[in-house]
Amino acid sequence: MRYAEVGLVMDTFFVYVTAVDAAEAERIARTVVGERLAACANLFGAIKSVYWWEGKLCEGEEVALVLKTSKDRKTELIDRIKELHSYDCPCVACLPIADGNPDFLKWLCAETAP
Repeated sequence: MRYAEVGLVMDTFFVYVTAVDAAEAERIARTVVGERLAACANLFGAIKSVYWWEGKLCEGEEVALVLKTSKDRKTELIDRIKELHSYDCPCVACLPIADGNPDFLKWLCAETAP
């Protein structure tokens, strides 16, 4: 059975974040999951980033994490990540989950209920 077929409103999101290192990514993940702003987090290993910053082309290593949250907690989660993050302008991008395991998506919403 598909998510859309069970009549659930599409109110779940993947939130992609990059962090300066694994320690920062883990601190952000533990904090926002502990505060139930996200149901869970996946931390990836070092990634190579190439980006423009203050008029210069830059390169460096970062760590990526993906958080899963509900529509009800998305804005709070973004604000909290910005408070916790060391960057002046952290990458925080929300991607709607269009379909998936209905049991997982119901769990995600339940774990992030305000």
